[in-house]
Amino acid sequence: MTHEASPRVALVTGAARGLGKAVAEVLAGQGVALLLVDILAERLEQTCAELRTRGASCTAFPADIRERANCIDAVEAAVTTYGGLDVLVNAAGLLRFDHAVDVPEAEFWQIIGVNAAAPFWFCQAAIPHLLASGGNIVNVLSQSALIGTPYAVPYSMSKGALLQLTRSLALEYVDMPIRINAVAPGGMMTEISEATRPPVDADFAKIKRYSGDRPPSQAAEVAAVVGFISSPAASAVHGAVWTADGGVTAG
Repeated sequence: MTHEASPRVALVTGAARGLGKAVAEVLAGQGVALLLVDILAERLEQTCAELRTRGASCTAFPADIRERANCIDAVEAAVTTYGGLDVLVNAAGLLRFDHAVDVPEAEFWQIIGVNAAAPFWFCQAAIPHLLASGGNIVNVLSQSALIGTPYAVPYSMSKGALLQLTRSLALEYVDMPIRINAVAPGGMMTEISEATRPPVDADFAKIKRYSGDRPPSQAAEVAAVVGFISSPAASAVHGAVWTADGGVTAG
């Protein structure tokens, strides 16, 4: 008698829309069971419902990930629901444009909370389970982690912190059965990017420096990179930052 192997289990943050949703779709196509996290509860359930119609095993976990307890609870929900955890994708992100001197304090901490602190809390809670499964983490950075981004200073700070989280964890666990990597997208066609605009008096010559010469990527194009890195096919990839920015950071 033969037994089918249990499907891999992934927790994806920011999965209600945009890149997080696209990542969930890619992983569902690989047969991965999903625990999806987002603060947008209704949109998150819609995403899960869509994936279920395609045969995916999907659970929605609405939560404000700025709260450490919610991150821990989400990881435990994945393990309780599916019996383990193989992949953590920190895809949630918050972008705001403003002059650096005009950034409100509340907005600053919101960006840091979603983009930098939450991934740390998720990693902290998930690592023991990922060590047990030989799993992996993929942190979604941005080209802003690698180059300066005028008018988005807190965002760049947060993504720079996530870059160092990735590299530091990769070295701390370099001799253990876990992989920790990052993907750094450039501009993407998502609801978030379309709804976010620089200050009306911004110097667009400065913005052009990080806009690139190619059109913005589709979320599915970047999600495909995340899907590969998180898969067993990328077993040799550890401590890496894969850019998916259309060449913006090439030089």
